[in-house]
Amino acid sequence: QVQLVESGGGLVQPGGSLRLSCVGSGFTFSDYAMSWYRQVPGKERELVAGIINSGGMTNYADSVKGRFTISRENVKNTLYLQMNSLQPEDTAVYYCSVVRLRRFWGQGTQVTVSS
Repeated sequence: QVQLVESGGGLVQPGGSLRLSCVGSGFTFSDYAMSWYRQVPGKERELVAGIINSGGMTNYADSVKGRFTISRENVKNTLYLQMNSLQPEDTAVYYCSVVRLRRFWGQGTQVTVSS
């Protein structure tokens, strides 16, 4: 079965950086586009970034363009999100996701940006 396991969240000061990772299993990782979403309590889950299966094309939410970078290592079945210049409004639970017949989600990792 499809499993996605995120890691790398934590508490960081404004202006700091974090790198999130997501390991996928139960599917052929290199065949599928992947994405990162985030959610704040009481709000809809929003798309942060996406990447095609080869890694050759990416897209970002306007709010993170120029600060976040999505990438992947297919040999390691791993998706990354490098987050720089973090701001308090980036505080959220971050989820990786894949669509394989239906959308699958990881368990999420908390990112808190606060001084």
